[in-house]
Parts: sequence; structure tokens; C-alpha cells
Amino acid sequence: MAEQGVPPVPSPAAMSYPAASVGLPTGPEVLRTYSGAFICLEIIFGALVWILVAASNVPVPVVQGWVMFVSVTAFVCSLLFLCAYLCGLVHMIPVNWNFMDLSFHFFAFVFYFGAFVLQAAVSSLANLMRNENSTVLHLSNHKIGLNVAATIFAFAATVCYGCSMVLGFRRWRQ
Repeated sequence: MAEQGVPPVPSPAAMSYPAASVGLPTGPEVLRTYSGAFICLEIIFGALVWILVAASNVPVPVVQGWVMFVSVTAFVCSLLFLCAYLCGLVHMIPVNWNFMDLSFHFFAFVFYFGAFVLQAAVSSLANLMRNENSTVLHLSNHKIGLNVAATIFAFAATVCYGCSMVLGFRRWRQ
């Protein structure tokens, strides 16, 4: 029988790995939080940016290539991040998930802000360069509309990543 007041000796396996630090619930309950809702919106808006830029036939490949890279990469990473919470993998991987959440959303916010600015530049230049003497960029009204819609959804995705970053910062500081 163990003595009173003496803590049990922990096993070496329990001492070798730090416990996972998780601030969000796992499973379907994560979808009931603000962070889960923002991650879902990030996935939806990121997919719309990706689809709309691809549908415009990428008239400025250098600039919109970056927009496509950011939107596809952020889409995949957000989807993996959400799946890790839905499947409960956050309890199996010993990582500070609050810091991972903050750092992921910070970098996604910075990159998406840059992508939004570049997409807005393409949309505004296409609108200004519509006269007949211009050789810079000739777009039909349909492609201009696709680029403007992609700009709006890139802004919405940027705002969602910013809100997720703020919520992640609050969880990390607690």
C-alpha cells in the first residue's frame, strides 16, 4: 500500500514528452467555436479565390501565380489544421497547439495580405487599361469581374486569418 503524501513515481515515457497544450475543443465541438467557424470561412474563401483566379485564365502570371500559391497553400494547411482538430490528433501529437495556431495564422495573414494587395492591383490595372491604345493588359468584362470577385474574397480571407490570429493570440497568452 502506498504511503499517504508521497506522489507516485512517474514512468519514463510520461516524463520524456511534454503534454499537448490545446485551447480548442476537439471533434465536432471545434465547429461551435469562433475559431472553428473562422477556419471554415478561411477554407471557403480560399477555395473561392483559387477558383476565381484560375477561371480568369491568370492574365498576369507573375503576380497571380503568387496569389494562386498563397490561396492553395493556405487552403490545404487550413484544411489539415481543421482535420487535426476534428479527428483529435491534437491530443496525440505533443506540441503546443496554441502557439502553432498563432504562428500559422500569423504567417497566413501576412501572405494573404500580400496576395490581396497584388490581386487588387491586377483588378485595378485591368480596369484602368481598357482603352484601345494600351498594350499592358486587355481583359474582357467577364475576366475583370472574375478578378474583382477574387479580390473581394481575398480580402475576406485576409480578415478571417486576421481574426483567427487574434483569437489564437488570446489562447496562447492564457
